[in-house]
Order: sequence, then structure tokens, then C-alpha cells
Amino acid sequence: MEFLRPASWEEALAAKAEHPSAVPLAGGTDVMVEINFDHRRPTHLLDLSRVRELHEWETGGETVRLGAAVSYSRIIDGLSRELPGLALASRTVGSPQIRNRGSVGGNLGAASPAGDAHPALLAAGAEVEAESVRGTRSIPVEDFYTGVKRNALAEDELIRSVRIRKADGPQQFSKVGTRNAMVIAVCAFGIALHPATRTVRAGIGSAAPTPLRARVAEDFLTAALEEGDLWTSGGTIPPAVAREFAELCSGACNPIDDVRGSAAYRRRAVGVMARRTLGWAWESYRATGNGSTTEGGAQCA
Repeated sequence: MEFLRPASWEEALAAKAEHPSAVPLAGGTDVMVEINFDHRRPTHLLDLSRVRELHEWETGGETVRLGAAVSYSRIIDGLSRELPGLALASRTVGSPQIRNRGSVGGNLGAASPAGDAHPALLAAGAEVEAESVRGTRSIPVEDFYTGVKRNALAEDELIRSVRIRKADGPQQFSKVGTRNAMVIAVCAFGIALHPATRTVRAGIGSAAPTPLRARVAEDFLTAALEEGDLWTSGGTIPPAVAREFAELCSGACNPIDDVRGSAAYRRRAVGVMARRTLGWAWESYRATGNGSTTEGGAQCA
């Protein structure tokens, strides 16, 4: 196994072009586990830890451009206001040591259905900036996942950053695990209210071959909030609407039975999380009149 260690982004792209099968390594929280258990034996490892710009972020008027190697810990400490859903999800990732090393770019590259960042990225509205020596392209996050642990990157492409819409309303995240910490999600759910466009987005993790948006549920809830004039009045969401939203989220799932949970349990749990996170987010919206929050979302066991 050959170890490549570029000092700049340009060197990294050149190395990836020369060795398309090279596996990118930033935090190493997924890659090194696979190598240590002999589940993967790449011919080349591409260490990106010295590429400084991957560890930085930029905050614009409407979006945050998050470098691919920005750690979960830094998201929690520095971006909880701009990206509250992602910050909540980041708090559930592994141990402090894993949060100090792991990154959203690594989560995307691994493309595991159980990746904690995925539901929050889907709910917030994110785009993946992929680059190679041939140029740069932007991939909507919902199009990035192509299968179990597969993504839309070409062989010579690397993830440079993730552009995520700044919160214009409350966001929430919840996760079910077999214990309260350091656990792979049995299933997970993220929701974001977007008062500026009067829309709702919801992301589901670990309940289908890929992370996915609950589009039918989103459309139903968006229409129900508009028809009830609830964005303006701040009224209570009718229980029947919350139940239907939860059922539609459950129906969006396509889970499997495995050692962490049954398909039936995952469907049921996603529905419960959908109803609860909607309640938390809407109560925050009513209390603040269009504010975002980093409170409420939590891992469930």
C-alpha cells in the first residue's frame, strides 16, 4: 500500500488523477476501521490532512461553504446557529475523539446509509462540490447517494466542500440506537422548516439502501401548513396532520432486517421521530416567530 501525502489541493487532484483508485484519508474514522479489519486493502491511500483549505469554512449571506475535512467538533462549536440541524447530528457522532477527527466530507465519501450527517444535510438543502483536474461540479445531496456505500463521484474526483443553506427556521434531528452513545444509527431523522419559502424538508437515514428525502411527506405538510395559514398565525399543527406526516415518512422507508433492528421497527421508529421532531421544530417556530434552535433534538435508545 502506497501512502500519498499532498501538501496542496492542486497536488491532491493531480495524485487522484494519476491514481484513480486511491482512497482519500482525512479523519480516517471509517477508512482505518475497514483497513484494520481487512475489509479493504487499497493500493494507495491519499492523505488530505495537510490540505489546509479542506479544514476551513466560509459563511456567506445564504449559505455556508464547509470544507470537506471540517470536524464535527468544530461544527458544534462554531456553526450551531447557522447549521443547527447538522450541529445536533454532529453531537450524536461517536465519542469526543471521533468527533474531533470525523467530518461531513468523510461521511459523504463513505456514503453509508447510517451516516449521521446525511438526514441533516438532506433537510437543510446541501450541495456537494466535487472537483478533479477536469473541473468542478455541484451535486445536490439527494443525488449524491447512488447505492449502499456508493456515491456519484467520478473516479478522479474528490469532495472539496459542501454548500449548505443557512437555517432560516428551526431544524431538528433525532436518532435511534441500541445504546445512548457511540452507536451506529438503527435509523435517524432530520427536519428543517423553511419559513422564507414556506416549505419543509425531511431527511431519513438508515432506513433504506441510501439516505433519502421524504418527499411525499414534505409536500403534504407544506400544503397543510399553507392551507391552515399556520405560517402566519403560528397556530398549533392539528394532530391529524402530524399523524399523517409521520405515516408518510414511515412509508418513504425501504429498510432491511439486520442485527441492529428489524424493518418493521425502523418504519415505526421513523414515524415516531418524524412526529416528535416536527413538534419540537414547530414549537420553536411558534415561540420565536421564525427562529432557529439547537435545543430539543436528541438520540433515543
